[in-house]
Amino acid sequence: MPEAPTALPGSSIELERRSRSSHSVPGTQLAPVAQVMPPDAQVPDGGYGWVVVFACAALARWFVGTSYSWGLIQAALVEDGLFSASTLSFVGSSAAACVSGLALINARVIRFLGVRRTALLGIFFIGLGQVLSGFAMLNIGTLFVTAGAITGIGTSLCFTVVSVIPAQYFSTKRGLANGIIFAGGGLGGAVTSFAINSLIQSLGPAWTFRIIGLITLATGLPAAWLIKERTAIRTTGFIEWSLFHDLRFVVLFFVGAVGTFPLYVPPFFLPLYAASLGLTPSTSAALVAGFNFSSAMGRLTCGFASDLIGPVNVLFLVFLLGAVSMLAIWPVSTSLAPLVLFVVINGAANGGFFSTMPTVVGGVFGAARVGVAMGMIVTGWFGGYLMGAPIAGYLLSAYGGADSTLEAYHPAMFYAGSMAMGAAGLVSLVRLKTSTNIFIKV
Repeated sequence: MPEAPTALPGSSIELERRSRSSHSVPGTQLAPVAQVMPPDAQVPDGGYGWVVVFACAALARWFVGTSYSWGLIQAALVEDGLFSASTLSFVGSSAAACVSGLALINARVIRFLGVRRTALLGIFFIGLGQVLSGFAMLNIGTLFVTAGAITGIGTSLCFTVVSVIPAQYFSTKRGLANGIIFAGGGLGGAVTSFAINSLIQSLGPAWTFRIIGLITLATGLPAAWLIKERTAIRTTGFIEWSLFHDLRFVVLFFVGAVGTFPLYVPPFFLPLYAASLGLTPSTSAALVAGFNFSSAMGRLTCGFASDLIGPVNVLFLVFLLGAVSMLAIWPVSTSLAPLVLFVVINGAANGGFFSTMPTVVGGVFGAARVGVAMGMIVTGWFGGYLMGAPIAGYLLSAYGGADSTLEAYHPAMFYAGSMAMGAAGLVSLVRLKTSTNIFIKV
């Protein structure tokens, strides 16, 4: 059995003790602890949890892979002259924004439906949204509904499931479990990138949407059926206000709020940038596939690293590498070789964020609070998810557009890199708040 965690200041154990003592101390106003998971010391660290992990990875294969491959469809529609890059990036980002916009609602959905039914509903909406997009792609309004809202609702439901359920089965191996789950999204995205490019070249974007949607339903529904909670999930409310008394929670909230702005800029604009370099569509697809594969490796590696050196340390390195790659490597990538280097580094850093953040939240606040804490933090990602890539698109348009010179992309690159660097600075505050010893595991 794993060793019981130490009651650090602001940790879940300390707050649970304070919550119990508040019943005997008149005037104490501390919100009751959200009974989302059993205590960390009772988590089995395996068992049926491995089945759940790989089933969640199958879901991530679609809701992550499809989102990261949006840039290929975006480039095809821009090439056909249907819509502008900034408008289409808004469609893709609106689906991602649902993850944060519906986070608190989804916590209640899981409470009433359970994780299995929530996962089934989520993957159904993702597949349905893709199929309907095949019939709606000539109208930007309906495309916002199908590829944006419907797909986004499904994505948000699946993301909530895979972010919360590992803490029910894993404690000391939680980082590895999260890494495997989100690595499935990166590997799925690599395969999806080649499939989407091949389908676009042979059948066009409309049938690409439909076929991807049908495959999503055929493979995702059986995987969702395998997911189940170990104990019933119970929540006391949408928000636990006492968490805002912990400075680390407040800073982590802003880490996500700032750090999500640059996440979708590279995958959404890589195909357009590659076309500006004169590269073929197949090479663009290979770059997006490489980005997804690097993302998968980053998710898995950061999962291992979180267990070894601490998730907060890993989260800082993730943002630092992402910032350096966008500020120093991407702007000078005027040929294929440096662009590949950028894809590898940024893809790994990008993917590491998604596998590390749930581990950070679970490690700082404990399994008993990970559900409500993660829901509150993810809600703060809404602005970055919704506006991160469109801001880059507007900057690109303002400086000449996708068909202009390579320098037209530089403002978007510097904007994204600066946001990542800001997030790294905020993570360093969490790190120093926890311990000033830089050599210990945090």
